[in-house]
Amino acid sequence: PALKKYPAFNSSLDESTGEIVYKDYYHLGIAVDTEAGLIVPVIRDVDKKGLLQLSIALHELTEKTRQRKVSLEELQGGTFTISNQGSIGGAHFTPIIYKPQAAILGLGKGASKPVVRQRKIEARAMLPVALSYDHRLIDGADAVRFIREVIETLENFPEEELKRQGKT
Repeated sequence: PALKKYPAFNSSLDESTGEIVYKDYYHLGIAVDTEAGLIVPVIRDVDKKGLLQLSIALHELTEKTRQRKVSLEELQGGTFTISNQGSIGGAHFTPIIYKPQAAILGLGKGASKPVVRQRKIEARAMLPVALSYDHRLIDGADAVRFIREVIETLENFPEEELKRQGKT
């Protein structure tokens, strides 16, 4: 939802012409830790896939990448990237934009932490989230709105996924 609502995050800058290229497709790059370093394969048309399809595609592509069986085509055409250092124990970090993309989302390791809600301390699952973006394409205020949209979607994930699948 956030990429559709904020199209600048799914764009690129054609540096030779100075034009912003807005993509009408959503191909998600996923940074995968391999023995050769990070490799970023691409899941195509993520907006047309349900949770189960995305989960299967992610697992299959990650395994192919780690086994060095990923094709050149599967490494090209990403419009936005997610880097999850939480899977190897990382917390907050600053992800580097994968050119020519406009932005990248970094996820750290989730953990139960004490937080204050309605004047009471309670344990909540907390996920470090970081967003890096190209200021030539994206305004800082829009970056805040985008990340708030991502967080809201994650916080309401079960309901949002059921709506998306037309089950509510």
